Amino acid sequence: MKNTHVDLICVFLSIFIGIGEAVDVYTNHFHVHLKEGGGLEDAHRIAKRHGFINRGQVAASDNEYHFVQPALVHARTRRSAGHHAKLHNDDEVLHVEQLKGYTRTKRGYRPLEQRLESQFDFSAVMSPSDPLYGYQWYLKNTGQAGGKARLDLNVERAWAMGFTGKNITTAIMDDGVDYMHPDIKNNFNAEASYDFSSNDPFPYPRYTDDWFNSHGTRCAGEIVAARDNGVCGVGVAYDGKVAGIRMLDQPYMTDLIEANSMGHEPSKIHIYSASWGPTDDGKTVDGPRNATMRAIVRGVNEGRNGLGSIFVWASGDGGEDDDCNCDGYAASMWTISINSAINNGENAHYDESCSSTLASTFSNGGRNPETGVATTDLYGRCTRSHSGTSAAAPEAAGVFALALEANPSLTWRDLQHLTVLTSSRNSLFDGRCRDFPSLGINDNHRDSHGNCSHFEWQMNGVGLEYNHLFGFGVLDAAEMVMLAMAWKTSPPRYHCTAGLIDTPHEIPADGNLILEINTDGCAGSQFEVRYLEHVQAVVSFNSTRRGDTTLYLISPMGTRTMILSRRPKDDDSKDGFTNWPFMTTHTWGENPTGKWRLVARFQGPGAHAGTLKKFELMLHGTREAPYNLIEPIVGQTNKKLDTVQKAHKRSH
Repeated sequence: MKNTHVDLICVFLSIFIGIGEAVDVYTNHFHVHLKEGGGLEDAHRIAKRHGFINRGQVAASDNEYHFVQPALVHARTRRSAGHHAKLHNDDEVLHVEQLKGYTRTKRGYRPLEQRLESQFDFSAVMSPSDPLYGYQWYLKNTGQAGGKARLDLNVERAWAMGFTGKNITTAIMDDGVDYMHPDIKNNFNAEASYDFSSNDPFPYPRYTDDWFNSHGTRCAGEIVAARDNGVCGVGVAYDGKVAGIRMLDQPYMTDLIEANSMGHEPSKIHIYSASWGPTDDGKTVDGPRNATMRAIVRGVNEGRNGLGSIFVWASGDGGEDDDCNCDGYAASMWTISINSAINNGENAHYDESCSSTLASTFSNGGRNPETGVATTDLYGRCTRSHSGTSAAAPEAAGVFALALEANPSLTWRDLQHLTVLTSSRNSLFDGRCRDFPSLGINDNHRDSHGNCSHFEWQMNGVGLEYNHLFGFGVLDAAEMVMLAMAWKTSPPRYHCTAGLIDTPHEIPADGNLILEINTDGCAGSQFEVRYLEHVQAVVSFNSTRRGDTTLYLISPMGTRTMILSRRPKDDDSKDGFTNWPFMTTHTWGENPTGKWRLVARFQGPGAHAGTLKKFELMLHGTREAPYNLIEPIVGQTNKKLDTVQKAHKRSH
């Protein structure tokens, strides 16, 4: 989006510096910067001169290239000083870096022994003609398999309005897509596809005996599986296109493979869907590296001819022992983080919660074979057991494809606004209990006996209902396309550095450390923010046990956000967090003017000590009211719009 300030790139490129694996692994991939004037032919010549292969430009840069050294193994524990020196000493090379490798894991994959034999039984043909449509309760929930009737994506109503994803391409960044599958082949966009693992235009999955590389094919079918062809089920955007970007099937990921994947064909690809991320083990803190971050920022600024690429991310499968704000991909304000619910509205046991999640869709509910996600599979087959937030993110991508068909002029920010306004609580039920510190504010999340309530839905300062696990609720395709048709482009977006506390403060062993920042939202400056979108607390701290340190952010309008929950498996006592951008969407639409409070405290057994070294508050939003020009629409969203507009008038 052209309104986004370019200097934000510099701010956030430094955020993830210092992220690393426990043991460094060096790959045979090199990031090479040529001196000014060096072009593609020069890069090919230099690579050949030193025995390298040039895989091409890095994220559309004019002088950065991705070299591979075939004489080296893919991963080793020491740098290759000799190969590095050859490039470093070349007069035409400005800088060279041998890339470290790191792990990225698929979300929702289940081993072969957990697959259901009954998934191949298609004897019962449901209406419409696709045999698995009756099992796709997340598309139409009639109460089958013990589910909650009408708890679904409300896509049939959107289809009835004529929106089926036409002319919208979604890229599946994963382990490949079986583009010859009968339910996918007619909706495959070959021109927008590429294999960055094998460096060729054919992102076909590498078949293994354990079906490990079925992940991308399953995600693709959720979006574009053809309707009424008698095969498997139906995709959310069944007239849309899917592109395969194979980049996940390799021992170690590199920054350049990620960056090139996220920057691939930004004028042909509308939506990038990612169902993977850092290891979901409850102790990893990780996110995008330098080139990848630049690719994402370039995508939202320049993708789709300046409207901005849409990046959809699965929030993670680490369960209640993890926090997706420790995942720099899902917690980015440039991505749309999606969580999942099961067919009766409860949270799945693997769901991670965090304040950066924007909304939710659906995934499997456990052992019951009727509650899995039905989609395409390898060998031209089908499955009813796709699972995890891996299955939730593609459903969201499909809904967004319907919205983009309804209004192709939507920017990346417009789509986030639509998500906030049209998602709803429906029958979602948050079954987890979270402990918020008492700060003299009415604890409306507790019952009359002071016990933590399991119905932890709260209202922010402008009347938007949100939840720490489900974001603003479950996506509603029909409501979204109706609002998309009436939508007026959002006002310009600005960012305001609201305040900085960089004096070290000790976190008390018992009780709360409370730091306060008063802000006018940069009033009177070119960066003024009066209506919030994203808020970031950039924090540095160390403690004797990182996983027992929790953080909360309280807005001037009284909205309380847990920006870091307890992670009992995280026993780090060395690294802590350095300039980590904890992000919240819960204050969306609020007036940021006034006192913000950051609360740090310890939760968990044992003695604790720690120091909070830095707290910087970053506000992102608009100077002008974002919804004043929206025409009234039919549906529940109109009530929410009216509530927010009235709150804006009161608070300004």
